[in-house]
Amino acid sequence: MKGKYTRLKLKMLLLVVAGTIVAGAVGMFLLEVVVDGVLQDPFARFFLWAAQTLFGQSPEAAASLYQTAIRDNKQEILTLCVMVLMLVAFYLAMGRFTRWLEEVRSATRRVMESSQEPVALSRELAPIQNDLNVIRAQLAARERSARELEQRRGDLVAFLAHDLKTPLTSVVGYLTLLNDGAELDPERRAKFTGIALDKALRLEELLGEFFDITKMDLDGGLEEKVPIQLSVLLEQLADEFYPQFTDKNLVCAPDIQPHLVVRGDPDKLARVFDNVLRNAVSYSIPGGQVDVVARAVGSQAEITIRDQGLEIPEGELAHIFEKFYRLDAARSSSTGGAGLGLAIAKEIVERHGGAIRCESNGQLTSFIIDLPLYKGGRK
Repeated sequence: MKGKYTRLKLKMLLLVVAGTIVAGAVGMFLLEVVVDGVLQDPFARFFLWAAQTLFGQSPEAAASLYQTAIRDNKQEILTLCVMVLMLVAFYLAMGRFTRWLEEVRSATRRVMESSQEPVALSRELAPIQNDLNVIRAQLAARERSARELEQRRGDLVAFLAHDLKTPLTSVVGYLTLLNDGAELDPERRAKFTGIALDKALRLEELLGEFFDITKMDLDGGLEEKVPIQLSVLLEQLADEFYPQFTDKNLVCAPDIQPHLVVRGDPDKLARVFDNVLRNAVSYSIPGGQVDVVARAVGSQAEITIRDQGLEIPEGELAHIFEKFYRLDAARSSSTGGAGLGLAIAKEIVERHGGAIRCESNGQLTSFIIDLPLYKGGRK
């Protein structure tokens, strides 16, 4: 950092030194050539002529004036001339400095106008040029981010309209049938009531996901972290999902290493595994298998939740954890959430110092979650 403006400082020093040398040289010229040198007689004759002709002095008075004004004060006159010359040199040097400032001003204006051309300044201003180009790149990145955010907001409206409309229409439709169908038999009434309830719960789930991710965007903190028996947590979640596995004729095969301990917010980590398991159930083929594998790998707890289901194309893997994203082949109101479950999981995992990724080979889709093991957690 200390040497960033070395070229600029050297250029300014050279301008000052050059001005000083020129001023001194001109002063010496005046002293040695004009006052005491070969031009002394012509200068003296011109002075006497001007005093007599222009100001009406007598020859004796003009000679006395020359002696007292010039010869007796030549050192003071020389000093004054040198000072004037140095001021002129300093003014010229400041003129160069102001031109540099004008370059910076013009370049700054181009940056603020979002010009796509890189900033180019004089070589002496290379550090400022580099800084302005970095600022220009940062502003461009922020502008792109703002456009992407605006696009995501538009997508949010579209997604909510799409995902909420279908279950809401079903709820209204079946409730209307129940309200108008006084002659409905108990069996049909119970069926319509059950469908309306399922759709209402679906609405609640979608709204819950939306508010969860919105809260995370606004609230960057976590609750107080505590040691968590990860092995026990995963076993409990696998048991809790037994009804969903049964409904889809899925087999769950847990392979969980005991005594894995991590440190974090237990409710939020439970939400991570709940979301990933729910995703596995939603996209598994009927009669398939869901594996829950957890083991210690170095200083990390590696949790793999694997299902047999729809292949995720390689180009989609980079987007699967984005907010409001779902595979086109699976976009329906009966499969998956609002595209927020995996985004919520990623947010929570990263706030715990971990990472989550997805791998798909055409037959198996695996979500791998890495979390730092709590020091001394393995027994």
